[in-house]
Amino acid sequence: MVRGYPLFSGVESFGLEGQRSEMAQEPDITVRRVKGSDAESVAAFVNRALTGQMAIDRLAVVERLGNVGLLVAEQGGDLVGMIGWQAENLVARVTDFLIGPVSERVAVGRALFERVERAAGELQCEAVLLFMPFPTSPEMAGFCQVLGYEPRLVADLPRVWQEVARETQTGQDGTVWMKQLRARRVVRPL
Repeated sequence: MVRGYPLFSGVESFGLEGQRSEMAQEPDITVRRVKGSDAESVAAFVNRALTGQMAIDRLAVVERLGNVGLLVAEQGGDLVGMIGWQAENLVARVTDFLIGPVSERVAVGRALFERVERAAGELQCEAVLLFMPFPTSPEMAGFCQVLGYEPRLVADLPRVWQEVARETQTGQDGTVWMKQLRARRVVRPL
C-alpha cells in the first residue's frame, strides 16, 4: 500500500488477450484532473473497487489531492479509473491506480498512463516509476510491458532515481517498473 489507496488494486485480471480489439475500437474515454468537487464521487469509486477494505470519505480524497496529482478516466459519464502521481527530482512516480470493472480495462489504463507520461514530460521528467505488489501477477506484468514499462532493480538505476525509488515502497525483490521518457538524462540543473 502506498499512502492512501492500494497501488494497482482492481487490475489483477486485465484480460490482455483482448487488447488489440480494444485499441482498434478506440472507446470514448476522457481523462481529466480531479477537482475538489469530485471528492465524493472519487471516494465512492475507490470504496466500490476496494470492497471489504477500510472505506475512505470525501475528506480523505481532498487530503490526497494535497499530496498527489489525481486524474480520473470517464466513459459515458461514469468514472471508470483513476491514477495518482508525483514528480520529484525529474522522476515521476505512480502512487495510486484503480480501474473499475469495465470491458476496456487496457484502454482505460493506457489513457491514464499516457496522460501521466505527457504531464511528466512537460515537467522534464526523465522517467516514470511504478511500484508493484510482489509477486506481480502475469496479467499486470503484461499490461506494464504493453505500455513500455520494464522491471529494473533499484540498485541498477541512476543514483537520483534510486533516491526517489527508496522513498516509496518497492517490491520485496527490490524491483521497480520503469519507463524512460527522455533518451538523454539531465546531468546539470535546467
